[in-house]
Amino acid sequence: MTRIDSSPFGALADGTVIEKWTLTNASGASVSILTWGATIQSVLVPDRDGALGNVTLGFSDLAGYIDPANPYFGSTIGRYGNRIANGTFTLDGQVHKLTQNEGETTLHGGVRGFDKRVWSAEAVTGGVRLKHFSPDGEEGFPGAVETTVTFGLDDENRLRIDYHATTDQATVVSLTNHAYWNLAGEGSGTINDHLLKINAGHFTPVDATLIPTGELTPVAGTPFDFRTVHAIGERLHEDDPQLAFGLGYDHNYVLSGPEAAVVRDPRTGRQLAIETTEPGLQFYSGNFLDGKLRGTSGRQYRQSDAFALETQHFPDSPNQPDFPSTVLRPGETYTSTTIHTFSVVD
Repeated sequence: MTRIDSSPFGALADGTVIEKWTLTNASGASVSILTWGATIQSVLVPDRDGALGNVTLGFSDLAGYIDPANPYFGSTIGRYGNRIANGTFTLDGQVHKLTQNEGETTLHGGVRGFDKRVWSAEAVTGGVRLKHFSPDGEEGFPGAVETTVTFGLDDENRLRIDYHATTDQATVVSLTNHAYWNLAGEGSGTINDHLLKINAGHFTPVDATLIPTGELTPVAGTPFDFRTVHAIGERLHEDDPQLAFGLGYDHNYVLSGPEAAVVRDPRTGRQLAIETTEPGLQFYSGNFLDGKLRGTSGRQYRQSDAFALETQHFPDSPNQPDFPSTVLRPGETYTSTTIHTFSVVD
């Protein structure tokens, strides 16, 4: 049985207490979730010697999470995960102008997305359920949206995330979690030697602002081909214009099935397998970590010290009619599930 504990994790300037909910399974593996941003604060799983280590980047106190420099460590992302070009989209003939927070782009829900909101939380069987109400017009998005995210941990070291959302007006919704992983342990150094496999034959190339061009490009013959296992850093310096845009990977993959990705750290034997109901997976190789942040362990986070594998609909889908739709209408329920399975291999 999973043990569920809650404790204070600090307070905002207005006195609002932020809670930390910790799920611990029979073997001692644990996941901690904050009510600030429905954030994964730590994930402790064993290595090949049975030693528990925290494999996700984050902070030891609330100050790190509310700092504007926080790059979404472990956050629940909404109302729209990833980028919307020019902070604008048209739905049912009406133009919606969003807040822009990456040049002219709307990234991860805008200036104050779901990652910067206080969620309510309650214990459920095997986990914790968090809720957030987003009013009509928040960050420019139409419709009042009710969102729940449920985190569960079982005795097989599976972290399951279930998302649900409903709306009272037509809107767009794409939710994900922005955990940064280092299977050798957060703050332990580069992830370029981690071995990665992604179940995708195509990716969506981007322009210089990291907005998809609309093409679905085959990965064959490119540094984006992870259909067989490659070290993350193996091809980072190949002459490919897509890599040059962000000094590494920051691209959406078109998944070929629910088994999205498997990544392994040869040093510790830890392995992470990801399954999802989503059509896409954003692979980000930690390009913009610059050493200015110190995390849970007190160590610096530098470029390529972590990777993200964000299950999602495709970036800029509201402006890309050939991409899977992210439109949610009254009477419909947005649902999405992603399962992270941690194990040890020799």
